[in-house]
Amino acid sequence: MDCMTPRGVIESCGETLATHSEIDWVDSLLNEGNDGAALAGHGASTMSIHVEATRSSFPVHGLTPLTRTAWSGSGEVVIADVCGSGFDIRLKQAGSRADFTVRWRPRASRSAARFGLPERFRLLTREALVHYPALWWASVHGKAPLHAIACTVGGSVALLAGPGGVGKSTLLQRELADGGSATSDNLCTADGRSVWGLVEPMRVEGEPGVRTTHGRVEVTLPGRVPCLIPDQVVVVRRGGGDSAAMLPCEPEDAIRWLVTGTYAAGELSRFWAYAATLAAGTGVGPAHPPVAEVARAFASRLDCFELRLARTPGTRLSEMVRRAEAIA
Repeated sequence: MDCMTPRGVIESCGETLATHSEIDWVDSLLNEGNDGAALAGHGASTMSIHVEATRSSFPVHGLTPLTRTAWSGSGEVVIADVCGSGFDIRLKQAGSRADFTVRWRPRASRSAARFGLPERFRLLTREALVHYPALWWASVHGKAPLHAIACTVGGSVALLAGPGGVGKSTLLQRELADGGSATSDNLCTADGRSVWGLVEPMRVEGEPGVRTTHGRVEVTLPGRVPCLIPDQVVVVRRGGGDSAAMLPCEPEDAIRWLVTGTYAAGELSRFWAYAATLAAGTGVGPAHPPVAEVARAFASRLDCFELRLARTPGTRLSEMVRRAEAIA
């Protein structure tokens, strides 16, 4: 690990990240994105992310070109303007550690986006600097990213699947208000048995908070836990009826929704090329995270349901799960 004093240690995606930034505004963005979950000090970590103040380019002499903007050699990968964020990164990977160094080197358009599109720039910075490194390193350790939510529902643990905007976060918000727990509100990693949350704020509507995309705001996720083991898969869909309905769901349908919801997620749109570049440059981990395999592992052994939401908001996930369990 590069010599540095970490700003905090975060448990995210089943990995432990030590983070530090020499640039104040980047430090503020990362701290905000960590949702208050960072632990101060020098706790053990499996990976590090160090943002340097220099704007010098990373040396690539002796490295082999991977793409137009990426080079690799001897466990090192350099990517310029990673994910179109304006940041360059250098990964040094050896054994069980992955250490990322980051430099802010924007073109004029990237620098302007910081001020002209602050909400989108904030999200892109988190993705490129923290989320994608954690998701990739987790995939090296056998996990796959999923656009899904693992949460407690009474005495059960549900894995909520479905595309963005369907209502999963609203369902979760009501369960958390009643003392429930969740690994995350949006993205997670999983191995077919356990689910680990990606640490970030919760995005909701109609509350005070930091403004983000799609008319939502960011608030702290209450009841956060690092890991849960689901005992059922619940596919959430919008319905057109006056009341919600919980119906049995075929495993193949649950797999399809878990997989398609993950690939359709805008938050992961840049991740696949990012992960492929690091896999090619390091020669470790899968060329493609095992999304379909992990989805199949969950759906083939757990009870699967489809929750069709009513036209009018107000459905309680815990009530629908109790009804389904009483019938089963």
